[in-house]
Amino acid sequence: MTTAAKAQTLVGLYDAPEILRVVNVWDVVSARAVAALPETRAIATAGHGIAASFGYDDGATPREIMIDMVGRIAAAVAVPVSADLDDGYGEAGETTRLAIGVGVVGANIEDRLKPLDESVAAVAAIVKAAEAEGVPFALNARTDAFVRAGGRPVPESIADAIQRGRAYLDAGATSVFVPGILDMNVTRQLVEGIGERKVSVIGLPGALAASEYEKLGVARISYGPLPQRVALTALQELAADLYAGGVVPGNLPALN
Repeated sequence: MTTAAKAQTLVGLYDAPEILRVVNVWDVVSARAVAALPETRAIATAGHGIAASFGYDDGATPREIMIDMVGRIAAAVAVPVSADLDDGYGEAGETTRLAIGVGVVGANIEDRLKPLDESVAAVAAIVKAAEAEGVPFALNARTDAFVRAGGRPVPESIADAIQRGRAYLDAGATSVFVPGILDMNVTRQLVEGIGERKVSVIGLPGALAASEYEKLGVARISYGPLPQRVALTALQELAADLYAGGVVPGNLPALN
């Protein structure tokens, strides 16, 4: 498929009645491993995971390194790829153009609770850049209304997320990503305020199951850095077993 066709496919997955489940990857081999599963309909990269693999703190990966890696991932799989592009590196439109140029067809770009007008302008710049490239880019505009809330009451975070989410959709975003541990009541309010099939969530310990979010009208669920943590935990456990005199298991599947 062309880049534009992959983008249209991804947009359709957000609009579909079934929740879009994306398992986050951080390099080519992890992307190929996930893409090999028949259930995989799209791939999402994890900014935290890519940062960790290069030795950077989350959010501190240089743009050229991030674009190079998400491009390698996009070239390695046949399904659409949505990339975590942090806050857009201060040039959300240009960052989007670069991402599209390497085959990425969607992205999370976070607002970090910057003033609303600045955040809306960034969304508009992303949409404009994608239109100039002829790609219906699936922007999963992230608001940090919960993860950067500090000690403010939950109702204030809900209201902030809804205000920002509506503004981002009006500016052309495909969906609104609201990370945090969202219970049933909070999720219901967000969906009612932002829109059916317009809210994206993260699967964390203590959060709802994907099927429960689907019933509430959520469009997408992703898992952030957790897949990488699970993989690295398995690596440590294997290493500890080998140090203790164990052997490598003989039933390992081959990875292409």
